[in-house]
Amino acid sequence: MPFRNLSIRQVSAINAAAISILVGVAGLIVFKTLMAALIGFTTCFLIAYLLFYFFLEQFIDNRIKLIYKFIYQTKASKREEIYYKYILPKKSLDQVSEDVQNWAEQKSDEIEQLKQNEAYRKEFLQNLSHEFKTPIFAIQGYVDTLLNGAMDNPEVRTKFLSNASKNVDRLVNLMNDLDEISKLESGEQLLFRQSFVIQDLIKEVFESLSIKTSDKNIRCMIKKGCESPVAVFADKEKIRQVLINMIVNAFKYGKQNGHIIASIYKTEGKRVLVEVSDDGIGIEEEHLNRIFERFYRTDKARSRDRGGTGLGLAICKHIIEAHDQTIHVRSTPEVGTTLGFTLEEKKD
Repeated sequence: MPFRNLSIRQVSAINAAAISILVGVAGLIVFKTLMAALIGFTTCFLIAYLLFYFFLEQFIDNRIKLIYKFIYQTKASKREEIYYKYILPKKSLDQVSEDVQNWAEQKSDEIEQLKQNEAYRKEFLQNLSHEFKTPIFAIQGYVDTLLNGAMDNPEVRTKFLSNASKNVDRLVNLMNDLDEISKLESGEQLLFRQSFVIQDLIKEVFESLSIKTSDKNIRCMIKKGCESPVAVFADKEKIRQVLINMIVNAFKYGKQNGHIIASIYKTEGKRVLVEVSDDGIGIEEEHLNRIFERFYRTDKARSRDRGGTGLGLAICKHIIEAHDQTIHVRSTPEVGTTLGFTLEEKKD
């Protein structure tokens, strides 16, 4: 018999029956009558059953309460005392076992998440340290060289001060980006939503970056069939920042004489899908799930040579999520990359 599946009543009955049989046999031996044996058996069974049932139920209920208190790790308030007293006893052992198993699985998932967060934290601190050390050491080298005699050479002095100034600008940009992400995460960065035509904003961004994109002779355009004005309801300047980051990213990894194409689609649920595509080097599939992380670079050496703080796409993600919308990426190596996000359609 699978004893682990027995109920309290069944356990009580089995133990009471075992004792009652012994009492019945003893009665038969002593009184030598079947009636005495039956009376002894019946009386003993009823008394033993009630006692076993009462004490087992109390014992198990107390253990269940301790288990639940341990699971929830709380001091019992009046409401919880009522819960423990009147609700918990109604749960079967199978239900309690299921609750404990669910709790164990939940804790296991939490532990796994904590491990992942710890690994992410270590990687983030390493990347942050590297991002700060690179310009700081460069500035230190330029200043030390100037102090050690190069100051007297006007040409060297101008060159080193210019390079030091660029690294200071890099540090300032890094701090500004980190500060913006922190504000977006904490909700301190307020959104000023308004209605505007997304195509007009994209054209403005294309125009503002035209000098940069002309270096590689990259053509920026809105996809054919997507020219019809589509009004969205969002923070215009924040979305401008998202588009700038995406287009600059497409330019950095785009090919010479390539294209950057913006697409706009209306979707179900009063949403508008905006995508920015390039025909550049693309991204390996293993990196796609992480490109929106802070400082994550698919090719660290080459990425740092291209400039930037490594926070552009992380900022995009936080801005779009602050709008309660989604952001995504798809890419094929040597074919190109598409970054996209959704926005709320203009309210009527």
